[in-house]
Amino acid sequence: MSESSLPPASDTSTAPQQRIAAAEAEAFRAEVDAVLQGWFEDQRAIAAGISEAAGPVVEAIARLSEGGKRTRALLLYWTWRAAGGAADSRIPRLAGAGLELFQTAALIHDDIIDRSATRRGMPAVHVMFAERHRASGWSQDAGHFGASAAVLTGDLALTWSEQLFAEAVELAGHPDGAAADFTAMRTEVMLGQYLDLHAEVAAADLPPEKAIERAFQVLRYKSAKYSAEHPAALGALLAGASSGFVQSCRDFALPLGEAFQIRDDVLGVFGDPATTGKPAGDDLREGKRTVLIGQHLRDAEDEDAALVAGALGDQDLTEDDVERLRRALRRSGALEATERTVEELSTRVAQALEALPAEPVAGAGLQHMADALIRRAR
Repeated sequence: MSESSLPPASDTSTAPQQRIAAAEAEAFRAEVDAVLQGWFEDQRAIAAGISEAAGPVVEAIARLSEGGKRTRALLLYWTWRAAGGAADSRIPRLAGAGLELFQTAALIHDDIIDRSATRRGMPAVHVMFAERHRASGWSQDAGHFGASAAVLTGDLALTWSEQLFAEAVELAGHPDGAAADFTAMRTEVMLGQYLDLHAEVAAADLPPEKAIERAFQVLRYKSAKYSAEHPAALGALLAGASSGFVQSCRDFALPLGEAFQIRDDVLGVFGDPATTGKPAGDDLREGKRTVLIGQHLRDAEDEDAALVAGALGDQDLTEDDVERLRRALRRSGALEATERTVEELSTRVAQALEALPAEPVAGAGLQHMADALIRRAR
């Protein structure tokens, strides 16, 4: 992808603001971590008071919530700051921690649905519980126990997410629209996840020319809106920003989230497992109907279109199989066209960010977020 659409991150005219923003972001990230760690300590005590058997559920959520980039929390923070929110307020820290727990819940459920064995280089939660079952020599089916325990674990993370965000809303004085936007985010993710499932099993009902449109629906509602648009809007809403300012945040963040997810989908096929933390070609084995795949099915020669369509969802694809599919995706021009789409979205991001009224440090923070998400390699 060409990087000309975004302003250069090393622009010397903004270097002081970038340094201040980087330090502020690092401090905020550490404080969100501290909120989460304090929360997990409290929940460990609650679980221990219920039963020693309940502890692993808390630990599974804590483990998966550690070490993330805190992208959603930081987007919320920078729009909070851009809207005039105080840098040292506890409100964005609580809300950011809530978003991170929502992300944890989404990852747990997504890995069950996609039958992914790993997440961030570790066993996925349902796999971890299944392994615990086998290692303990328990009765009945280990796989069923693992999936069932992971569903409940994800549900618990969702519950905690709502609790933390509610604390932020209360501390902010219940600003108009904040709670409703958080609710809309959750609804959209669940329906977007279902659209993803539906696209995998009902692909024959969708003509090739509609494949890209459906892929955009899935990525927008399953990922882009909760990964970027809602966090950005929520930061502004919690700060009591005007409706126009909130809309400007959405105009910046939605194409950013879409570009981020399309980049993620490309990495799911062409990424290096050592960098991404996921097996090569896992998205092909999961049968994901991404923009990249939609582009290929629309534009490829019949033989190459049939090759990829027939392989999607095949759990037994070898590395050689994946490489053949990669070559087909390049031949059809799908990879190149998808990269152009990311570049077009990045242009929209840059234009919206330029139009967003933000003081220099918050603007530098948002610019860094845009650079990091669109130019990501993992």
